[in-house]
Amino acid sequence: MDVRPSILLVDDHKNIRDPLATYMRRFDFEVEAVEDGRAMRERLEARSFSLIVLDVMLPGENGLSLCRYVSEHLRTPVILLTAVTDQADRIAGLEIGADDYVVKPFDPRELVARIRSVLRRNQAPVPPADAWRAPAPSEVRFLFSGWTLDTRARELRNPSDEEVPLSTAEYHLLRTLLEHPNRVLSRSQILDLTQRTDTVAFDRSIDSQISRLRKKLECDPRRPAMLKTVRGDGYLLATRVTVEKS
Repeated sequence: MDVRPSILLVDDHKNIRDPLATYMRRFDFEVEAVEDGRAMRERLEARSFSLIVLDVMLPGENGLSLCRYVSEHLRTPVILLTAVTDQADRIAGLEIGADDYVVKPFDPRELVARIRSVLRRNQAPVPPADAWRAPAPSEVRFLFSGWTLDTRARELRNPSDEEVPLSTAEYHLLRTLLEHPNRVLSRSQILDLTQRTDTVAFDRSIDSQISRLRKKLECDPRRPAMLKTVRGDGYLLATRVTVEKS
């Protein structure tokens, strides 16, 4: 029997939280709804969830801080609910590890569609039909410049053999780059290869994700030696990559 996706909904407005939880349950999601960061942390200590829908403006600890915690420690996909309409602020949410965002006010059908999209991306990615893509084994270790990415454990380790946390989006981006080393990939190709074709807004978020990866991989992120920008074309992972069975 299939297990229903479990969703943790965090919003301090009861008149939004309760009707939205009821609506989401109509689509075969198991939904728990809480009102703030303290309650969210308590639920996360008690059990795991398939995805978190998280309001940015919360009393006490705000949604961005909570999203950063989830990205660094749990790696559970996060969709932010935000009333902020400025693109720079929305990208800031993606930079700290959010997988998507929905701007208030929103149609609940849009949120359900985005939940499904994020869940698909975080299950078994299906290679796109592009003929130029060479499919990689599903469970391998990528070795590059002293680093190791183990796709079975979704674990990145640095040359000192220390684990470096990756958000879900960062993992998929890094894996895509490692599958195509020393090749310039445009933003649209990266979106296709990471299965992030659901919204045009994510085109610019690739830049933010690249920036986050540079901070983790490069000694000097301002002068990257591996993860290079090819002006007008896209990005290039300039390193030798060895692939081993995991």
